[in-house]
Amino acid sequence: MIAAQSPIGRRRDFSRDMSSNSFWNHLRGNGFKRGCQPQGKKRSDGESARGSQICCRLHGVDEGDGTDAVECRKRGRSQGLSHIRFMSQPHAKDKIYVQSQGIATIPNAAFNWNSFLQRSEIDQNADNLHVFLLICGLRQVKDPLYLVDAFSEWHQEEPNVYLVIVGPEVDPVFTREVKARVKRAAGVRLMGEMQREDLHAALRNCFALVNSSVSEGMSAAILEAMDLEVPVLARNIPGNAALVKHGVTGLLFADPQEFVQLAKRLIRDPALEREIVAQGRAHVQRHHSWQAERETYQHLVGKLQGPLEA
Repeated sequence: MIAAQSPIGRRRDFSRDMSSNSFWNHLRGNGFKRGCQPQGKKRSDGESARGSQICCRLHGVDEGDGTDAVECRKRGRSQGLSHIRFMSQPHAKDKIYVQSQGIATIPNAAFNWNSFLQRSEIDQNADNLHVFLLICGLRQVKDPLYLVDAFSEWHQEEPNVYLVIVGPEVDPVFTREVKARVKRAAGVRLMGEMQREDLHAALRNCFALVNSSVSEGMSAAILEAMDLEVPVLARNIPGNAALVKHGVTGLLFADPQEFVQLAKRLIRDPALEREIVAQGRAHVQRHHSWQAERETYQHLVGKLQGPLEA
């Protein structure tokens, strides 16, 4: 599996000068299909394609994304993928590459934060303004309403805090529910889908990224926030806990009340904010480099070009 979901639900490629289509076109030409299933083409030395190299890419797949995602989950190729299970088979020892999702952020240098606040109907003159950004498509698995009531109560106590939900209207019925709830919630704003570069720029300017999903595979929004040196507050679910080490690379909350407590702590403790930001950025650089992902694909294609017949 090679396609990765962006925070706003569109597929994209991080391998830069080697596109996903080019990569898979080459594999199909050598008897492979998507899903890492060799088709039995003979190699020049007479060995079947069972001896060919296989690359599995770890990335986010959410429950509720459709039958393909569910089927991938059943096959163990998304959340919960265990490369140890593959490696335990003798013939696969040196033939499987596990590549984590690579992250690249490209904020729009011309993005105007004040204009964004104005469109969001946020009081730009509020003292010590703190904007929390929740990036998600409007569908139930993302649970964008999870924090709305608690955040609204907090805003009424401290008018300088705002929650902005950004993302496309994926589920029309649920979208109507979200709009109705947000309209009645003080301090909570709803923005539509944004261009990737503008979204990254908004993320870089906000105080913290929020993730309130019921289920996550590998959240690109969390990784992008870390790369942009923005603190992360994420719901304590397995997918998020796999990326965020509480108190080190971000903060994990179990319920809306704990979210508010942690958010207040983050605002009042600049040293904690700096530490989380530094550790988060280091984590992405070590484990989610798009350059490393590209090199893995290039290495794999190079090995495939050698032993397989044209």
